[in-house]
Amino acid sequence: MTNKLKITFLLGIFMMIFSSNMMNAQVKPGELVDGIAAVIGDEIVLESDITDQMNYAKQQGAQNASKCEFLENLISNKLLVYEAKKDTLIENRSAIIKEQVGAKYRQLMGSFPDEKTMLAAYKFRNAYEMRNAMEKNEIDQYYGQAKYQRITEKADVTPNEVTDFYNTYKMQLPEVKDEISLAQITMYPKLTEAHKQDLINRLKKIKQDILGGETFESQARIYSEDEGSAANGGLYKNINKGQMVKAFEATALNLQENDISDPIESEFGFHIIQLLKKSGKVYDARHILLMGTPTDDEVKTAKAKLDSIRGLIQEGKMTFKDAAFKFSDDKRTKFNAGIIPGADGSDKIERESIPGTITYELAGLNKGDITTAFEEEEAKRKLVKIIKIEDVIPAHQITLETDYNRIKQMALNKKRNEMLEKFVKSKLPTIFMSINGRYDSCDFKANWNKQEAK
Repeated sequence: MTNKLKITFLLGIFMMIFSSNMMNAQVKPGELVDGIAAVIGDEIVLESDITDQMNYAKQQGAQNASKCEFLENLISNKLLVYEAKKDTLIENRSAIIKEQVGAKYRQLMGSFPDEKTMLAAYKFRNAYEMRNAMEKNEIDQYYGQAKYQRITEKADVTPNEVTDFYNTYKMQLPEVKDEISLAQITMYPKLTEAHKQDLINRLKKIKQDILGGETFESQARIYSEDEGSAANGGLYKNINKGQMVKAFEATALNLQENDISDPIESEFGFHIIQLLKKSGKVYDARHILLMGTPTDDEVKTAKAKLDSIRGLIQEGKMTFKDAAFKFSDDKRTKFNAGIIPGADGSDKIERESIPGTITYELAGLNKGDITTAFEEEEAKRKLVKIIKIEDVIPAHQITLETDYNRIKQMALNKKRNEMLEKFVKSKLPTIFMSINGRYDSCDFKANWNKQEAK
């Protein structure tokens, strides 16, 4: 690939910079622990930022990338962040992001026995240090992406430009790996009325205990099955209207401050909710969630229903598309004939990226075949599904005839990259820029040191 095709100049860093693996670097004897690598306006790139991104990239299989390249990517992103914070058309969401990070931190902690174990795993000395790093990364991500979208929002390519791009770079374009196109119908097992009533009765008892003197916060820590809020007493702060599922929001906003709702059902389970504060379209609330994990019999019933739907499809009495629209609980795919999107947003998925559980179910099936109903777990919720093989695409060299949309996306990315480079070049003379002398030997693509040379 030529440098013109390396769209990672500003785009790739968005994925690397905000990984949860951000602080896995090991400090070696004699190695610089930290320090300022570059200053862009009032934004700073630390040595640890560069090391973290290099480590993450290596974990993802990247090769031959130099420290200079990572520094330039970070500088590029910081320039976007600096410009975004001055852009009056980009909303300042820093305060909201900090609250959201609190929820993400608590959710992450649910994957470890305790907070100390989590901090050790991510090599942070304390909770403040980890939260601060998470907040910084999330805020940079928001501003960098918002400015990127503003700069490239009018980017487009014509069919002639797609053809020209292909003719210019076809010898450098990678081979397409084995791919497959899949469609699914997903169902969450329905709880029996007896099971639902048991959950409702448990929540009523918890509510009575709170009214009798127990705190909502303590009861949430003990009973709530929402990992994102249980450790914080069920608390969600600065909830924007429209952020929560409808049943939750409608109940919360109809409460008086400090009142507690009766048990209500949502797509996640059963809740009781306490409204703490409401100001305009923003509110604070606590809740206790009982997810209601389906029993084996409830899962078995759901499988039987899906298998009967599969039978109707195979008999030609219903299309898979119509069945997905009518029966699927997956809102992401039910309106699109059940098609599962690939990593690039297309309907093609690389075979090697398919999870092992699904690969097992697809074994021995061909184009047009449908699996029998099987059980899975997503976001810690049990579900059952059937999957249809819509198409099978063997490995091949990219051509306009077989991969026009893929090539169009590459051409569009190239144009966006050129727009970003042009924007960066136009801003360099107006932004204070200082790069540590350790990087004087770097051969940067942009003239970052221009001001220092004056």
